[in-house]
Amino acid sequence: MTSIAFIGLGHMGAPMAANLIKSGVMVKVFDLVPEAMKSLTELGALAAKSACGAASGADVVITMLPAGKHVRSLYLGEGSADKGLLDVVAEGTLLIDCSTIDAQSAKQVATAAASKGLEFIDAPVSGGTAGAAAGTLTFICGGSDSGFEQASQVLSHMGANILHAGGPGAGQVAKICNNMLLSVLMIGTSESLQMGIDHGLDPTVLSEIMKVSSGGNWTLDKYNPCPDVMESVPSSNGYQGGFMVDLMVKDLGLSQEAALLTNSCTPMGALARSLYVNHARQGNGTRDFSSIFEQFNHSQQITNIQQIKSKG
Repeated sequence: MTSIAFIGLGHMGAPMAANLIKSGVMVKVFDLVPEAMKSLTELGALAAKSACGAASGADVVITMLPAGKHVRSLYLGEGSADKGLLDVVAEGTLLIDCSTIDAQSAKQVATAAASKGLEFIDAPVSGGTAGAAAGTLTFICGGSDSGFEQASQVLSHMGANILHAGGPGAGQVAKICNNMLLSVLMIGTSESLQMGIDHGLDPTVLSEIMKVSSGGNWTLDKYNPCPDVMESVPSSNGYQGGFMVDLMVKDLGLSQEAALLTNSCTPMGALARSLYVNHARQGNGTRDFSSIFEQFNHSQQITNIQQIKSKG
């Protein structure tokens, strides 16, 4: 491995690419927003004029894009006047897509890549922007055993846990199952904490009790949604940073689409999506997903209603 192309330098992609650069790998970057490349070129990356320009000649291509349609367009040229990456990369190039998208799109690109003798790995991430910056992300991979083995060597520069969920598309399915559960845990933790507060309990004390009891979960341990209970989490910073509500809405939409494909019963996931959609419509789309806590705070609900009325 001598060169890596990294395409898509948003809140997650940029710090991931930065960790690759810091590891000593030669990285060529591209993003539709030129400013997104500036901080990485200052670290030593090379800026490309196009996605195909970045991928051409690279040993590994890593992409981090918003949705399945963008992945299909980039790799396959679908709906685009430009060539797809599969038409320009060299033989033997390893392709890793870290976007969170529908499994069908991942399988479609993997099939097309295989027809050209290329390995394609879907490797969505868990760990948020903090994990991306710290290089402690979890990569949930789908693809062949040989492709996963190659990808693991690259992904280890950006993450602490590299997991193989199964064949093409399996990484995406595992990721949306995880995020559906996360949304349910965040909502349940929020409503439980607020009920305790309504009865006069200290949320910090209640959190400590639940952490070591049968209700203990990741949100209590790492990401408490109640302000000022835990330091260095979005809830104690006005719900800024972290994982946006809009992204949780997107992932929950993917989970329900996946449920329809297999006739899976996901009533909690469906309710979680409805609650997060409602939360986003109240102007919270760019805030951290733990801000769902405010939906259970009566005084905050009144404030939200008043703000909506004033805008009307």
